[in-house]
Amino acid sequence: MAMNRRLFLALLPAQLGGVLSLLHAADPITSPPPDLTPAAVLGVMERVADWQLAHPSPHSPTDWTQAAGDAGLMALAGTSGSPRFLDALLKMAEANAWKPGPRLYDADDHCVGQTYAELYFRRHDPRMIAPLRERFDWILAHPKDDNLVFDPARNPDARDRWSWCDSLFMGPPAWIRLYVATGEKAYLDFMVEKWWKTSDFLYDKEEHLYFRDSTYFERREASGKKVFWSRGNGWVMGGLVRVLQYLPADHPARPRFVQQYREMADKILLCQQPDGLWHSSLLDPVSYPLKETSGSGFYCYALAWGVNQGLLDRGKFKPAVVKAWLGLVECVTPEGKLTHVQPIGGEPKKYDENATEVYGVGAFLLAGSEVHRLLEGGR
Repeated sequence: MAMNRRLFLALLPAQLGGVLSLLHAADPITSPPPDLTPAAVLGVMERVADWQLAHPSPHSPTDWTQAAGDAGLMALAGTSGSPRFLDALLKMAEANAWKPGPRLYDADDHCVGQTYAELYFRRHDPRMIAPLRERFDWILAHPKDDNLVFDPARNPDARDRWSWCDSLFMGPPAWIRLYVATGEKAYLDFMVEKWWKTSDFLYDKEEHLYFRDSTYFERREASGKKVFWSRGNGWVMGGLVRVLQYLPADHPARPRFVQQYREMADKILLCQQPDGLWHSSLLDPVSYPLKETSGSGFYCYALAWGVNQGLLDRGKFKPAVVKAWLGLVECVTPEGKLTHVQPIGGEPKKYDENATEVYGVGAFLLAGSEVHRLLEGGR
């Protein structure tokens, strides 16, 4: 008994220390996990961005894929103290002669204008937005009707409108940034009017999610569930954030945008999976068991932004944001490659878990910028 008592007393400090360490680690305020500090978030953001810059996307530099990546890199440039990310964006824009993509109306070719405008906010050089302004002025002078049916036979130029949900990330944030840069209200009015035309057509008011386009209205998953594509709704959530960032506080449409944002946030929260991420099909994750980082990145970004801005309840949404971020970080290799990115498409798919794409990196960097802000105290 004496030997056991001496052994117990000898081990007691270590036992108590272990218990106290566990209790201390469980308190996210006094001692966050090592990978959940602002420095750690910035570190993994820079690692992912550096990997992407070292492995350039094969897509056109004005393509929507690259433009989404640029949006994330721009967010990183505002978070990191290193000039290398801003320098890469300036180099890209100069090489493009500050021009949008070649298709006049297609929102995908307007997306890169978001970065041009944000670079303009820093340098105030009119030539940075001149080609974008010329393009949007031409569109205003040559308007299209509001036929959003996504059917080549019935509407061969459907993509000249915001007729697919992804377009709400590609187009509206560019239009509202040009409004802020120029003060020209016509850009803002166009953006607001066309957003709600698309919403009235594609937004399911019962599910609070967007159909990808009109060809999905009657389609169903094998389970019988409606088809709501994760990245597609991620594009919309990201677009909502990037519109609300610049929509005037007293604009009459702002309450409607905020309402839709909150509705979608509540729905997206219900679709989050135990690993913290979202699968390719929001309502049928069992049929698509692989986690997916591009849609998840946009959700993490959008929810974190809402918490930071006081639009979403911190107690309800912050745990989901933290869980999503940690899930995203688990998909980053030691070299910095972001995996589990669903390839280009328009619907839920099964794919190689090692797949990556520059737009997934953009979503990851946008998410990281808001998580970094969240951990520093928000706003």
